[in-house]
Amino acid sequence: MKNSTSQLQDIRTALAAGTIVPYLGPGLLELVPDCPVPDSPEKLAVLMSSKVTVPHKIRKRLTAVAQFIENFKHRRTLVDLMRQAFAANVAPTRLQQALAALPEVPLIVIVWYDDAMRNALAARGGWGQVQGLSQSEHFGTWFQCYDAVGQAVEEEAADAWKTVLYQPIGARAPAENYLVSDSDYVEVLTEIDIQTPIPPLVQSLRRGRHFLFLGCRFNDQLQRTFARQIIKRSSDRHWAVLEGVPSRNEQRFMAEYGIEQIDMPLADFESEFAAEFLAAA
Repeated sequence: MKNSTSQLQDIRTALAAGTIVPYLGPGLLELVPDCPVPDSPEKLAVLMSSKVTVPHKIRKRLTAVAQFIENFKHRRTLVDLMRQAFAANVAPTRLQQALAALPEVPLIVIVWYDDAMRNALAARGGWGQVQGLSQSEHFGTWFQCYDAVGQAVEEEAADAWKTVLYQPIGARAPAENYLVSDSDYVEVLTEIDIQTPIPPLVQSLRRGRHFLFLGCRFNDQLQRTFARQIIKRSSDRHWAVLEGVPSRNEQRFMAEYGIEQIDMPLADFESEFAAEFLAAA
């Protein structure tokens, strides 16, 4: 197994060559001082449970809480609670600013609902966004493209983008699309094996590339399923910055899909990369 110094150099080389896809999870928000939005599924579930009474046994399970609210309070209530939870504008971390400044990052994947990475990209041109859509609100349409100012556009417009920001579970901005309830995910998971919900341009951009997982865990079946399907037909080597000993399920998943653990705090990884890439931009 390579040591972290060697791994970090390999990541630098791949980033400079444009062969890495950053895959950012909610844990990245731990780098935001006094973060104004929930930085984990558990915190989001508890926040929504504090506003709508749900059965105690599910109050920390996000998809179950969301499904209960959708069933008994209507979808509009669920969307409104998500809007409130992520209403605050989140300042990008230094790591996100560094990624946004790199000219050779064609695809960035975000599996959370905040707008921090979008805010980082706003300082430059040549990018656009693709969000997953809930079938309960957009039946038969799996994703929508948006340009840098938030206008809905056809997928062909993405051919001119240097960087695609892909948010498969939706996001607050620009159009408040959210995949969050059990039924949202059932619809997607029914089709994801044949890749229907994943935009063709994302399938094309990931081909042969390495993924770099930041702020992600793989200790939940849903998280593993999305990661597995999004990295399909990419390279056979990836990295995950994950401090400490992973769970047995995480170890098994990472071994199966060629994901090497970089055992260091995310803040230390940010310190390694952010300054040098911002200086080089």
